[in-house]
Parts: sequence; structure tokens; C-alpha cells
Amino acid sequence: MRSSHLPLNALRAFEAAARQLSFTRAGLELRVTQAAVSHQVKSLEDLLGVQLFRRLPRGLALTDEGQALLPAIADSFDRIRATLDRFEGGYFRDVVTVGVVGTFASGWLLPRLAAFEKANPRIDLRLLTNNNRVDIAGEGLDFAIRFGDGAWHGTEAARLFAAPLTPVCAPKIAKRLRRPSDLKREVLLRSYRPDEWPLWFAGAGLVCPTLKGAMFDSSIIMAEVAARGAGVALLPPSMFADHLRQERLVRPFKTDIHTGDYWLTSLRSKRQTPAMQAFKDWLIGEAGRMERA
Repeated sequence: MRSSHLPLNALRAFEAAARQLSFTRAGLELRVTQAAVSHQVKSLEDLLGVQLFRRLPRGLALTDEGQALLPAIADSFDRIRATLDRFEGGYFRDVVTVGVVGTFASGWLLPRLAAFEKANPRIDLRLLTNNNRVDIAGEGLDFAIRFGDGAWHGTEAARLFAAPLTPVCAPKIAKRLRRPSDLKREVLLRSYRPDEWPLWFAGAGLVCPTLKGAMFDSSIIMAEVAARGAGVALLPPSMFADHLRQERLVRPFKTDIHTGDYWLTSLRSKRQTPAMQAFKDWLIGEAGRMERA
């Protein structure tokens, strides 16, 4: 069958009937009669030479052939709908999909998104948050914003800014912390990076105590636990400015450690679209302004 002769109406009728498992309900959805849907499906079956449905006393059941056809048809119609949705106001909206560490998203990026959208009304930015573990190719991302040393295989990395870590805790805990060694009597909340507390204690000239208790893969959750007085967290204060400003968290000591930076990364093999370049330029510009300030 040549693609120029695709029976679109019949395919649409089949997709609706397969979802609803009813010609009657498919007809209501498509605003045609039950007989019209049945006729379109029958014409598709005749064209393909297979039966797509088993007609039952109370509805329909897909045959093996129908089950094989449905995912391809449903995916095609979903793609068409998604593309048509990107036409708005007489122009086509470009999409940029970004995977971003949840801490960076909530603490830095989200407050600035309105400015990006105002400056780039034709770009549809889609954010997928993660805990710094991301597969750019596998997840279909244009960019990934992540924390580390900038060395990820097969990627280009543009440095955004540093995010030193320092102890933060609820005010009631901070009142009993006079010197760094006092932390040895407190619950120290841990991330999945085991070297952070040992590095901080070494920076303060101390030996790290034995760490035990809960471990977190999200700095956002760890910050909330610390704000409720359940322990002391080692976090980047630049990502929790609101918590510090509202005094839900305080910094008992000035000592901090540098364990990495935030980076904007993309696959070396991926062609940069104008929309991607616009987002990259904006993000690097905003990051530079913050560091200079």
C-alpha cells in the first residue's frame, strides 16, 4: 500500500474504536454514526486483508493484528496532535527539553523562567527534574543541567557557577552550635555522596564522626527535614536562599567546601537548533550575572 493512499479517516476510526472498544462510543467521540465507524473499520480490514476486531455481543476485542497496529497508529496521532499544538498565534513554537537537578530547578531556575519566556515567546521550554543521574540520549533531552566536575562522556559542558556546601539547620539547633566540633553531637543528614561530610570536617580541621541514619537522594527533601529540626544538612546556600531569608534554615558556621559546579551539558553529536542556542545563551548570561553580583 502506497503512503499517498493512506486511509486517514479509517485509521482514525480504528484508533478511536480500539481505545473505546466500542463503535458506538467511538462514533460519539468522532461525531459520526456508529455505522460510519463500523464501515470505516471494515474498509481498513478489507484493505489490509486481516480482521482487526472480534465483534462480541457486548462490544469489541482487538485481534492480534489489531493489537499490533494500535501502538503505531496511536503514537502517530499523538505526534500529529503535539505538533499542531505547537502552532500558536500564527507561528510555530520551538521546543527545548531540559533535564535539570531538582535543587537547581527549584532554587535557581524556576524564579527566572518568567524572564526567559518573556524574552523568548516562541520557545516552549520543557523541564524534567532528576537527582543528578540522567541519560541525555535515552531520555530525549536537548540539555541536562547537572552538578559535578564537567567531565561526562560524549557531552559538551558549559560551566554555570560554583555551589559550595555548608552546614545549615533549624534556628533551634543553631543556638547550641558554638564551634564546628559541636556538630559531632548532632544528627548529620547525609546525601548519596559519602565524601561530603568528611571533606567539610577536614576543611574545619577535624576528623569526621561516624555517620549513620537516613540518607537522601534529594537536597530539597533534606532541606525540609533540616528545617523541621531533625538534623543538620550540608547544602549549597545559593540554592536555598528563600529558606535562609525566611530563617527556616540558618548557617551556623562560615566554613564551606567546593565539591563541584553546575554545568549545562549536551551531546556532542546533537545539532544545536536556534532555540537551543537561545536557551544556552540566556542561561549562561544569567549565571554570569549571578556570579558577578
